[in-house]
Amino acid sequence: MLVQDFLQEGAARTPEKTALVCDGQRLTYAQVAEQANRIANGLPASGVERGDRVAIWLPNSVEAVAAIFGTLQAGATFLVINATTKRDKLAYILQHCGASALFAPARETEVTHYLLNTVPSLRCAIMCGKGGEEARIGTKLIPYAELLASNASTCPPCKTIDLDLACLIYTSGSTGDPKGVMSTHANVTFSTASIIEYLGNGPEDVVINVLPLSFDYGLYQLLMTFKFGGTLVLEHSFAYPAALLKKIEQERVTGLPGVPTLFAILLKMDLTRFELSSLRYLTNTAAALPVAHIERLRKAFPEADVFSMYGLTECKRALYLPPEELDHRPASVGIPIPGTEAWVQDESGHRLDANQVGDLVIRGSHVMQGYWNDPAETAKRYRKGRYPAERLLYTGDLFRTDEEGFFYFVARQDDVIKSRGEKVAPKEVESALYGLPGVAEVAVVGVTDELLGQAVKAIIVREDGAALTEREVIRYCSAHLDEFCVPKHVEFRGSLPTTPSGKIDRRALG
Repeated sequence: MLVQDFLQEGAARTPEKTALVCDGQRLTYAQVAEQANRIANGLPASGVERGDRVAIWLPNSVEAVAAIFGTLQAGATFLVINATTKRDKLAYILQHCGASALFAPARETEVTHYLLNTVPSLRCAIMCGKGGEEARIGTKLIPYAELLASNASTCPPCKTIDLDLACLIYTSGSTGDPKGVMSTHANVTFSTASIIEYLGNGPEDVVINVLPLSFDYGLYQLLMTFKFGGTLVLEHSFAYPAALLKKIEQERVTGLPGVPTLFAILLKMDLTRFELSSLRYLTNTAAALPVAHIERLRKAFPEADVFSMYGLTECKRALYLPPEELDHRPASVGIPIPGTEAWVQDESGHRLDANQVGDLVIRGSHVMQGYWNDPAETAKRYRKGRYPAERLLYTGDLFRTDEEGFFYFVARQDDVIKSRGEKVAPKEVESALYGLPGVAEVAVVGVTDELLGQAVKAIIVREDGAALTEREVIRYCSAHLDEFCVPKHVEFRGSLPTTPSGKIDRRALG
């Protein structure tokens, strides 16, 4: 099965069923498929070939959804880039993957021109949203409406097979440079089926998604919902929690995926003002929910099952805790997802017994193919398995198991900060701050935060005579970094602690 079949089969099976609710629009499966088909017929005429990469730099929107499936139906590979990504990082990603086409907001015409002139592989940009019809200059800028209007609505033939890449998901690692995780159609199809199985999803489910489609957790809400034939309510963010709860009430939402930040915000609200009895389940990943929050969520949503989970982009999802186990082991993130295997081992490769701490290793068809154009980093995480051509994923995270085989997260082996469900690479923030006059040394760490899971903290040593302030630091970061990378805390020190080898001792800064 191919990922685009999730939509096409839905359109054939229940064409008039509502597939997507977004920005005041209600689109049926047939209507979403029609837009995707027109995109698929139009991309080849713009130079997109089988296996090419198509970047989608858009907020959560109808256009983003149609672009994902249209790209797949054209035989290409999609990547969704966060809409808040700044120009230089965006250019890096597009050059790194050799993107052939870009879906971009019409309001970002200036940045798009820069990208077309900077990225040699980029052949065209499809301009979406208000003003898109005025964006055409030459032949490289194509208004979204024109792309739809000038191409057929029938599904084009596709030569893709399940071993071809469906998507690249860019994630920041400890090096600070974004890495593109390669996911085949087979990887995505297996992962969605496994998650759907343990969540018990069916066509009657209505899922609300407030997470960006650039985040694999957000992306899979779309893919899974279309696969099981449900309805997706796609929101831009959870910046307005009262509006989110009202939407759950209005649409009779049954599934709410979230991150610790969202649930912490909801737990501070008066939930009795809303009719939320339709909720059947809540899911959490990105960072572990505090046990106290789990207990409060269960009281606040007594009719809903709460799923604690653990995953990473490199395999999508690894572990989940069956809700019936919450009373017995609320701190656990569970057992391997259906059809997969996981264990904890030491540095020598020996599997460890219960309550011994070691590296979590994952085995299964959800283990992705590695990192795009990065064999060195791929070799660190993806290693030979039991059979020829099989790969195991070495997560780099420390875990232990209990006597019954349930897994418990202990710590991360690298320094990546997870804030609001996003990964923040300290080096990226540090590199930006070193461009600020007055900064002599800087170290960025994550600190525990009730709302964010982890908050970004910058510890700065000023240059002699510099009068740098916290406000100046935050203003500078806001202009040069993604919003979720901007430090919440800034501390000035006379010096930074170091290890015997001279490196900054991050453990001493936490």
